Amino acid sequence: MSPADNPEDAHVLTPGGKVDPDAVYAAYEQAKDRGDEDFVVRVSFELFRDHNTRLDKYLTSRVTYMSRSQLQKLIDSGQAIVNGKPAKASTKLRLQDRITLLIPKPPSGDIEPEDIALDVLFEDEHIIVLNKSPDIIVHPARSENRGTMINALAFHFANRSSGVLSSVGEEFARPGVVHRLDRNTSGCIIFAKTDQAHWKMGNQFEQRTVNKRYLAVVQGHVVPDTQTIELPLGPHQSKAKGMREKRVVRHDELGKASITVCRVRERYTIGKAKYSLIELELKTGRTHQIRVHMAHLGHPIVGDDMYGGRSFIDAKGKLVIDRQSLHAGLLGFVHPISDEPMEFIAPPRDEMLSLIQELRSSGEAKTVEINGTIPLEQFGL
Repeated sequence: MSPADNPEDAHVLTPGGKVDPDAVYAAYEQAKDRGDEDFVVRVSFELFRDHNTRLDKYLTSRVTYMSRSQLQKLIDSGQAIVNGKPAKASTKLRLQDRITLLIPKPPSGDIEPEDIALDVLFEDEHIIVLNKSPDIIVHPARSENRGTMINALAFHFANRSSGVLSSVGEEFARPGVVHRLDRNTSGCIIFAKTDQAHWKMGNQFEQRTVNKRYLAVVQGHVVPDTQTIELPLGPHQSKAKGMREKRVVRHDELGKASITVCRVRERYTIGKAKYSLIELELKTGRTHQIRVHMAHLGHPIVGDDMYGGRSFIDAKGKLVIDRQSLHAGLLGFVHPISDEPMEFIAPPRDEMLSLIQELRSSGEAKTVEINGTIPLEQFGL
């Protein structure tokens, strides 16, 4: 591999041929100062040996601050050119192939502390466990560098507690992030304060030894009472605006094994409308896994408009919830340093709690008794 002759390459490629995120970020900042809104960082590579590998896999080794899925999206949007033509992520690379890639600005690694309220369930010098509120993202993204949980934690450590987030992931502006919850999903989430704790917690998630239980209110009466949903998930086939963030069931090479155990806790009937309160146990952790699995079965989550869920309006016409009614209610793991078994339960918050109370009081509610579930009383229900 060798960088092709391009003056823009020299200052963003390291001697080893990898893209330097700091140099890319600086280039965009300089262009911003110049008022050059059309500026784009373009890097080119020419292959001096036959790699016989996919384009997305090769670029992952060159642009190390972007994940393979992020690079796939970049390629799908036409930002990767091989031998003068837009390429696919699966394009096989050969000797003397020339790759040109348009690279977006990386998120800044500088985290600005912000005084945002946090519900702390546990904290020591190694980890912090929170009950996440809805309508907040976990870490800065390309278009949102403020108002995140990372910003809130930076303020928390500086003013209310001590320590810092681990350095693992800081090149992606997500230091300390062991796992994530969607913006409008509430509940238990853990962050690491040391690198050692981060790596050990990450290993538990990778080995699937973490006990993750969610509560959700879905449309319709879910049957049977207990079922294991094994449907592979992957990106939506359409690249149209609004579709790139979606996931779908895919039975091809892009579908990844995804397993969810679904247990019905309560069923509700209000006139002709039917709903179910379900407890979900994740055996894998794919993006939007619960949301897609339930929608695919014909039971979208109430309020999840991305996957066909409707907002809930009570009999008086009052809007109760217009976000997905999904809550990470329980998180169980082994402490990464002391090896002590730990389990945290967080009650549903705000609109979701109001939704469950409304469903119980407005019609017929039937409880389903199933072994292996968490007593609803522990969730404050």
